[in-house]
Amino acid sequence: MKHLTPRLFLTLALTHWPTVFAAPVPSGPMTPSAPELNAKSWVLMDAASGYVITSHDENEHLPPASLTKLMTVYVATNEIQNGRLRSDDEVTISENAWHTEGSRMFLDPRSQVAVHDLLRGIVIDSGNDASVALAEHIAGDENSFAGLMNATAKRLGLDDTHFMNPTGLPAPDHYSSALDMAKLARAIINDESAYYSLYKQKHFTWNGIRQPNRNLLLWRDESVDGLKTGHTEAAGYCMVTSALRDGHRLITAVFGSTSMKNRANDAEKLLSYGFRFFDTQTYVKAAQVLSNPMLWKGEDRTLPVGSLDDISLTLPKDRNRKVDVRVNIDHPLIAPIAMGTVVGSLDLYDGEKKLVTRPLIALEEAPAGGWWKRTWDTVRLFFLSMFGRGESDR
Repeated sequence: MKHLTPRLFLTLALTHWPTVFAAPVPSGPMTPSAPELNAKSWVLMDAASGYVITSHDENEHLPPASLTKLMTVYVATNEIQNGRLRSDDEVTISENAWHTEGSRMFLDPRSQVAVHDLLRGIVIDSGNDASVALAEHIAGDENSFAGLMNATAKRLGLDDTHFMNPTGLPAPDHYSSALDMAKLARAIINDESAYYSLYKQKHFTWNGIRQPNRNLLLWRDESVDGLKTGHTEAAGYCMVTSALRDGHRLITAVFGSTSMKNRANDAEKLLSYGFRFFDTQTYVKAAQVLSNPMLWKGEDRTLPVGSLDDISLTLPKDRNRKVDVRVNIDHPLIAPIAMGTVVGSLDLYDGEKKLVTRPLIALEEAPAGGWWKRTWDTVRLFFLSMFGRGESDR
């Protein structure tokens, strides 16, 4: 029997073990899949960027139960901010409000209660009586107030939401979605910051009755500072939560969990996943000058351009990531140009992978120059076009 030479043995080994040498090397840290939950539908959203990190059936129409009261309070605090309602206004509690079933603030009929106390009774006690009383005070009755709620939902882009009452008690055509409730929570945090502290209060006492906030995470996790829970037999156990850690805020919305404990566990799992594996950074600031391209036929020779808003991205954590901002100008830029006019695009890249595209705008007004400047630039543009040259050649 012939023996294999060392060279032949090495050749055969390399031929029969290709996967050992061809295995790909990960380019960055591995991000695990999102945790499994006990709920029907859920969303994990970054509050700064609005980016949905993970979700399940996020647009499904489901009964929101007392999560409805997030919109009830949002409408009321909007009325305060617009000067149509005062937080110290006295509200007369109607028989209708007093008779409302379900969770209660334990209001007395025909009593006078300040708006700021009703807001606490809605957020902390989840009081249906307080919700109806405030709705009647603002809009006259529940139906009219539901109209305000739906108009506000439309303005916020909550396309999978429709309200029939301010309480969340079951009603035909009363529904929302996990994504819409996360969007609403983001609006509350951004637009109603003066009132957001209501959502982290653990207890409220009225009529000698002390009730706890049903958000169990307020006791478990110091970073959690809101927002609201809900439960009916049809809806199951629902919860919208937000937490802030090291300047990074996340929002969760969980619909149809199986128990009070499980909805808190589900929200906690989402928060842990998001904070551990994702981060949000602002790569472009609003009104930051990114370029000064050439301006034709204007008083000035250049035009500062940038982004109207901050551009923040939520991405898997990677300390080696280098995001590149690329500016694309729609040549030529010819005055007059109004401030805010779209004059090109911004592309953000991670290596050669495009992450996002945003409009590039004029950051200043660019009035037309005098007749001689306009005439001279017209001639120059003509000859540049004849020879196939543009601003990029300068």
